[in-house]
Amino acid sequence: MPDYQILISKTAQKQLDELPDQITEKLITSIWQLSKNPRPSGYIKLKGRDAYRIRKGDYRIIYEIIDKLLLIDIIAIGQRQQIYKKR
Repeated sequence: MPDYQILISKTAQKQLDELPDQITEKLITSIWQLSKNPRPSGYIKLKGRDAYRIRKGDYRIIYEIIDKLLLIDIIAIGQRQQIYKKR
């Protein structure tokens, strides 16, 4: 299976930049693993939108999978309490 490209939105990049380095490293590792397997064990399809989420500790990574283009679009990154609030 070919690797997917990873695209990180400006919003997600800003959220990632605001986190401590130790947490950022773990999240980046999880994001890059999505390029090999966009539907890892524990991923969940979100209700009401065509997006998925994976969790890494208290943090969530929200992303879309575009299979036709082999693309993963990272939409948002944040703590569980804040990530699902409407923007």
